[in-house]
Amino acid sequence: MELIFVVVGGAILGLATQFVVPLRHLRGVAVGSAIGAGVAAVVWVALTWLGWPWDGGWIWVAALVASALVPAAVLYFISPRREHADAALFERLSRPGVARA
Repeated sequence: MELIFVVVGGAILGLATQFVVPLRHLRGVAVGSAIGAGVAAVVWVALTWLGWPWDGGWIWVAALVASALVPAAVLYFISPRREHADAALFERLSRPGVARA
């Protein structure tokens, strides 16, 4: 049951990163939520396997902090790459008669 709560919390924190990280118009709104939920689930299960008590506070802190930081980092790095890729694609498509290798 706690795994469900931590995954929902991770999805909410991942969604919040969508609005904190710049260039949000370059990515889908569900990307941060999906990454946050996945990270929260993986961290929670890994820490449970390592013997952390599921009713302890530190497992919650670790899982939720990771589910906020990892999506923020991923979104921060993929947004400029998307912007560059979109500009390159626009340049390529705006010159239809030029052969490209």
